[in-house]
Amino acid sequence: MATEAQPAKQAKLLVVEDDVLIRMLLADMLDEIGYTVAAEAASIDEALEATRKTDFDLAILDADLEGRSVSPVADALVARDIGFVFVTGYDDHGLFAYRDRPTLKKPFQIDALKRCCKSALPRVGTTQEKGAQEGEDLCARLRGVD
Repeated sequence: MATEAQPAKQAKLLVVEDDVLIRMLLADMLDEIGYTVAAEAASIDEALEATRKTDFDLAILDADLEGRSVSPVADALVARDIGFVFVTGYDDHGLFAYRDRPTLKKPFQIDALKRCCKSALPRVGTTQEKGAQEGEDLCARLRGVD
């Protein structure tokens, strides 16, 4: 019986989500699709600390943390040249400066999470920006947006 290929290098992810149950579910889903959760954060302050102290390849960001925009975390990730994927329960994550970044609308299926993570991770021979654009294109197709 053939098994689905896992990521070549087990990528490490930062999960930023203020709802503990959703954060646990995300961590379980990421583990199931072959990624390692390097750190979890429930607030802007925890997330900013993780961006400074933790080694990771990609971040999953809830766009709204306890009523605060996650934009300071997104800014810190851009400064470190680390990709990220937004998750939101709203139609739009509301961060105009990052409208080109991949976004998953809650609730989402594990396959959509897998595709967005895979497309947002940097690949050998491509740039972070190209990977981010490809990730956004894929996520837009998943949302049915042209």
